[in-house]
Amino acid sequence: MKFHVITIFPEMFGSYLGESILARAIKEKKIKVDFINPRMYVSGKYKKVWPDGNVSRTVDERPYGGGPGMVMMAEPIIKAVESVMKKIAKAKNTKTLIVNFSPAGEKFTTGNAKTFSKKYTDIIMICGRYEGIDARVDKILKTKLISIGDYVLTGGEIPAMVLIDSISRQVPGVLGNFDSREEERISSSEIYTRPEILKYKNKNYKVPPVLLGGDHKKIEEWKASTKK
Repeated sequence: MKFHVITIFPEMFGSYLGESILARAIKEKKIKVDFINPRMYVSGKYKKVWPDGNVSRTVDERPYGGGPGMVMMAEPIIKAVESVMKKIAKAKNTKTLIVNFSPAGEKFTTGNAKTFSKKYTDIIMICGRYEGIDARVDKILKTKLISIGDYVLTGGEIPAMVLIDSISRQVPGVLGNFDSREEERISSSEIYTRPEILKYKNKNYKVPPVLLGGDHKKIEEWKASTKK
């Protein structure tokens, strides 16, 4: 599975992808994550070379019709996505999904993660910023709008991390034990480990006896009764 992230802040992903399960999955080439900065596709008056040699690239503009904040322009994002599509086209048997994050999008679920992991080889994720992205991006690229919850974030980078994490779990070999996926077993809202008795402020907190008895049928029944 290959993830292609369109973002003006690729450095935000460093620590998250550089640790634990995802870091191992990347190292073992179970998944691949690339970053494409739309600033690199800015041209015309929005690209300025300063006397000291530094280059500034503007990716946002004021919204038509008025309103607060700035809106990310369509052209740099479309060009960034097109650059990814050209690379993907060179490979065989690929199937690509382009995702844009929006509070108005389809609510992302584990079901989506399973479907995406099986149906697609490449997922392009557009991370908006400011007040959002020019709506023509969705119309031209035929994006799938995704929401990770009923709230508004400052950008699409966190939703992109959520999709990478959730979808990667569905890729065989990413988890040490594929059956450890919570959705594939009876998962309880309560889980315990050692010690059997935890003493806190002169009070004992004990592990439920059913978990200590070794009767797997009763344990599964207990888990089902406390399932989220």
